[in-house]
Amino acid sequence: MSGPQTVAMTLDDIEDLAFRALVGAGTAEANARSVARSTAAAHADGVNSHGLPYVPIYCEHVRCGRVKGDAVPAVDRPKPAVLVVDAGNGFAHPAIDAGFEQLVPLAREQGIACLAIRNSYNCGVLGWHSFRLARQGLLAIGFTNSPAAIAPAGGARKVIGTNPFTVAAPDGEGEVHVLIDQSASVIARSEVMQFARRGEPIPEGWGLDADGRPTTDPKAALAGSMLPSGGYKGFGVGLMVELFAGAAAGATLGIHASPFTGTAGGPPATGQFFIAVEAETTSGGAFGGRVADLVAAIADQPGARVHGAGRKAARARAAAGPIDIDAATVDRVRALSA
Repeated sequence: MSGPQTVAMTLDDIEDLAFRALVGAGTAEANARSVARSTAAAHADGVNSHGLPYVPIYCEHVRCGRVKGDAVPAVDRPKPAVLVVDAGNGFAHPAIDAGFEQLVPLAREQGIACLAIRNSYNCGVLGWHSFRLARQGLLAIGFTNSPAAIAPAGGARKVIGTNPFTVAAPDGEGEVHVLIDQSASVIARSEVMQFARRGEPIPEGWGLDADGRPTTDPKAALAGSMLPSGGYKGFGVGLMVELFAGAAAGATLGIHASPFTGTAGGPPATGQFFIAVEAETTSGGAFGGRVADLVAAIADQPGARVHGAGRKAARARAAAGPIDIDAATVDRVRALSA
């Protein structure tokens, strides 16, 4: 039996296809370019679930008004080292881009600076954004909250989203030594959505149904709750993210946000929060050497892998030539871009 059909595409092909679909749905070109760039980056990193498969959802939400495709992010600086961006219920990507334009020089000037984004939306692969800051020589920490999807350990009612956090450390030469990007749940919700689309059962230990019982039915898990990674400790990680990206950013908490899928409800109005540190300053010039020692201590062990090494390898493969994308997904996005 032959496997799924694929289409060989370059990263430029992917970005162009996503851009045309988003513009066709009513997204302003500047905003569409920002989202399309992130879409291609997701495939470059090998995180395909956050690439082209999400574009039809983005387009649907622009058309039904859950995302304002023509929103213009408003940047404010209420304190010397604090930036706040109101995304205007538009895409998170252009709001992050607008914030980063000031965050990078501000962090270099002040030694540390933070960026809070509110009235936002799904930002795609969170780690890609911290990766961009690290390539600018900054130690970066990022948070993004999402509609409630995880019940607390011992409970059955969803309180927080899958709420990823990310940490990226520069190598001092324009690249990234370490990239941590993980959600509070055992698996990203988008991965469960992929299983649901294919009609395949999810592994045990990924989700609970609406009554709090373990399930391998992806649709039941989506209607119920994702399981936190590490039990109550994973829930604590998600709660930390909610405190930063929800409460501290002035964004909508996950318990009040509309879903990132479907057309019911208004804009999710969730948020992001980034902290950028000039770590060579705080460490007295020792940061790069310290991180290199850490990385070597991990990489020197057979079978061990530094966080971010898999994505780095995927980016190298993507830069070397076309990558294979699911043909059905490509056809669906092409239809939207026609």
